[in-house]
Amino acid sequence: MKGQCTISREKNVKGVKLMVQLKALSATVFLVQAFLLFSSLVWAAQGVITKVPDSTGTFCHLKFPAIREESLFWDRPVLKDVSEGDIIDFYGPCDHEPLGKEEIQRQKADLLRERRRAHGSD
Repeated sequence: MKGQCTISREKNVKGVKLMVQLKALSATVFLVQAFLLFSSLVWAAQGVITKVPDSTGTFCHLKFPAIREESLFWDRPVLKDVSEGDIIDFYGPCDHEPLGKEEIQRQKADLLRERRRAHGSD
């Protein structure tokens, strides 16, 4: 009888160890999924559609929606919806912000240049 008890306890210990390992694995998978979801939400919040770094990691090829023209002169400009198809194809520093000061100034200058050209050709 004692031999059966020892075997039964060994099976229980192995079962408990397996459950602990499975719980640890599922917790790890959950954390990885949460991280991936969070990081993609952060990119989406910043408006970046794609970000591909070069071999040095210093420069990136970014694609992001243009800023809505009516919001360019607001305190907090807003990006256009991706479905509108007005996408900026940018190559430069990886930390470039689609709603950063430099990008706002660049798009303002583009808009003003476009308006001057349109009024000059009338």
